[in-house]
Amino acid sequence: MNSLTQATALKDELDQLRPISKEREELIMQKLRLDWNYHSNNLEGNSLTFGETKALILFGITAQGKSLKDHFEITGHDKAIKWVMDVVKGDYPFTESFIRELHTLLLRDPYEIDAITPDGQRTKRLIQVGQYKSVPNHVLTNTGEVFRFTPPEETHSQMHDLIEWYRTESVQHDVNPILIAAEFHYKFIRIHPFDDGNGRLARILMNFILIHFGYPPLIIKTEDKLNYFAVLRQADAGIIHPFFDYIASNLIRSLEIMISGAKGESIEEEDDLDKEIAFLKAKMIGESKSKKPFVRSKSMILEFYDNSVVPLWKEFVITCSAFDDFYLRNEKWLETAEDADNHETQIETIRKIVSEDTSEFILTYQFFGLKKEGREDFNFTSRYHIRLGQSNTIVFKLDMSQKTILEKTYGSVLTQEEIKLLCKEVKLMHTKTLSEKV
Repeated sequence: MNSLTQATALKDELDQLRPISKEREELIMQKLRLDWNYHSNNLEGNSLTFGETKALILFGITAQGKSLKDHFEITGHDKAIKWVMDVVKGDYPFTESFIRELHTLLLRDPYEIDAITPDGQRTKRLIQVGQYKSVPNHVLTNTGEVFRFTPPEETHSQMHDLIEWYRTESVQHDVNPILIAAEFHYKFIRIHPFDDGNGRLARILMNFILIHFGYPPLIIKTEDKLNYFAVLRQADAGIIHPFFDYIASNLIRSLEIMISGAKGESIEEEDDLDKEIAFLKAKMIGESKSKKPFVRSKSMILEFYDNSVVPLWKEFVITCSAFDDFYLRNEKWLETAEDADNHETQIETIRKIVSEDTSEFILTYQFFGLKKEGREDFNFTSRYHIRLGQSNTIVFKLDMSQKTILEKTYGSVLTQEEIKLLCKEVKLMHTKTLSEKV
């Protein structure tokens, strides 16, 4: 049974269990809404963990050391979701105006981003909310090619055509809601009508269509980011069926959760207990407003080293070793900024030199000599800098981009999900570089 057939069969099973009690349905939808908020934003680079996202949405607790923009993204996204879940119950018209209203809820206020002028100069660009783009947007593919979305001057007409397409298709007697929702998502992404927020909005609109037809919202998990982007790239190349199958397979999870909930069974998933622990930690940290000045200690740093740096180092080595066969040799080491010449792989050796003055842990995996004719002199280094602030902030930066991937606080622990995210960034950067060289 393929994914589309299985999802359709599960929807039939769900319909047989309806009506679901109000209490059970609210419980199910809260779980799906929290997952949806966390994963859809994290896919786009938001740094809040699941626990911090839940604490913010349910209790208004902000995460220490995280940017205001990341908090606004979560609260704006949640408002957009709640509005969609409310209006979908009635006959609210599915129009361009509706989409622009959603975009305003999602991004909240105009803001500036770094940009490059056509002649290569750095500048700032204002991101408008609720308005279609006024300048072209594009992405750089793995091959270095520029993939351009619909030009600004054609955006209005293509959005009008997209809405008309949906209105026509959605009333056909043999309509398949999964296919129409997936195709709407892809067509919207191809247009990329706004300056920012297009991915999050595409997923919201896809779920609006699914909910309208009686399906639960589907969640594309951040751990599956590579597969999601891969099927979108295939669709860009004219091969769209893998994307349809991918959407249907992700919808199966939501249907199974809803069916379990409708039967009165547990809707907890394998990683939900870890999420709950992370939530309780975020809630506890947010609620404890100590007025004492923060003073870090050796024991704090050792605790972070044992519970976060060491697990990350082990996963980092496994991730990087997947690229060993591309090179003639490699070296790997773990060090502190204060002892940077001591290239160690022994966890206990590094532990012995940790002190209250330790300012940084550095994880390095270096590759030498690409096994390709004419590229033997090419080397590559994957490196994480874990900077231990004097304030209650620990920053994870990827060396090649100097991009902050994650922020934590003393007393917190990297979750398995966060470790996978950090290592995935390493894998993405190395893969992109190899794609250009091989």
